Amino acid sequence: MTLSTKVQWITEELDSLKQAGLYTNIRTLSSPQGAWLIVDGQKVLNFCSNNYLGLANHPRLVEAAKVAIDEYGIGPGAVRPIAGTMELHLELERRLAAFKGVEAAISFQSGFSANLGTIPALVGSDDVIYSDELNHASIIDGVRLCKARRLIYKHADMKELEDRLKSSRDARNRLIVTDGVFSMEGDLTPLPAIVELARKYNAVTLVDDSHGTGVMGEGGRGVAEHFGLLGQIDVITGTLGKALGGAAGGFVASSAQVIEVLRQSSRPQIFSNALPATIAGSALKAVEVLEADPSLVAKLHDNTDYLRRGLRARGFNPLDAPSAIIPILVGETAFAIRMSERLLDEGVFVTGFGYPVVPEGTARLRVQASAALEREDMDRALEAFVRVGGEVGLL
Repeated sequence: MTLSTKVQWITEELDSLKQAGLYTNIRTLSSPQGAWLIVDGQKVLNFCSNNYLGLANHPRLVEAAKVAIDEYGIGPGAVRPIAGTMELHLELERRLAAFKGVEAAISFQSGFSANLGTIPALVGSDDVIYSDELNHASIIDGVRLCKARRLIYKHADMKELEDRLKSSRDARNRLIVTDGVFSMEGDLTPLPAIVELARKYNAVTLVDDSHGTGVMGEGGRGVAEHFGLLGQIDVITGTLGKALGGAAGGFVASSAQVIEVLRQSSRPQIFSNALPATIAGSALKAVEVLEADPSLVAKLHDNTDYLRRGLRARGFNPLDAPSAIIPILVGETAFAIRMSERLLDEGVFVTGFGYPVVPEGTARLRVQASAALEREDMDRALEAFVRVGGEVGLL
């Protein structure tokens, strides 16, 4: 019996996705990230990148990566506790801690592994985790790795969160885990209320600020800065792979004690190589550029507002939120995929998301703003949205 015969169900599953119009065609880029991309050989406008500040191809970041590779080589060659910790890692972590307004920070291989490595290290079998139902997959998987009791609360529902906290007063420790910016909705967690509840019930707060870092707040320091709560979140996880250059890597920013616990016991720290020098060097430069030039954040905010208002003026109804994520709900997954394909034909690269990424019946186009975009880029894209929206019957 051949392998293909043994896994016939996989072939059938793929065929059913294609027949239902749910199969995802993964596009190939042959250019750097920017306002314009070459996608599958076609020059298109970029409205689906996490490169929020346009730093992914910034000359100072590119030069910093080259300098790092000349000084440190390709990779660390070991995990952090053995021989993989470079001075460049420590410098990056000191800078990230200061940027987030906390005592210390530690870098991870990705934002995903930051959550996987942090959540299980902070709670045990006598503890309770409270998690928003729309949290990112990395939080969900990190929670699943724990032995702690898991309590899910409805999205941003502070009454239900408080009920969950009241019902588990006998727990040894309590950990409230939430996204700062929810990646499919674009809305913000009600952080002031969460901080207040955490104080009232002696709970630890953990906020994944992956889509908030470099985006929210006047200085791009994230949702804590946006709400005037800088330094008041117990644990912040995040990525270096979005607004901070869009390359790779993640981080955790917290108290010195929490960071030391992660250094000693977080499995990705102990069993996986450290960040390559190129990533650490370019991420460090990204923080320096952002701190020196907050006008990038201001331009991102202006572009986000312009796009959102422009879509509304043309008959669309994007979800309302202050982040750079602008979702347009269209209903069914196949419809979202078809519309994104037509937009690509019109020279606009935007992704359609459906089940299981979002609940059935809530498929959407996720438009993402960037500081790299100019007004003429956005106007051109908005007219393409009108043409395609009319063609498919959305308008």
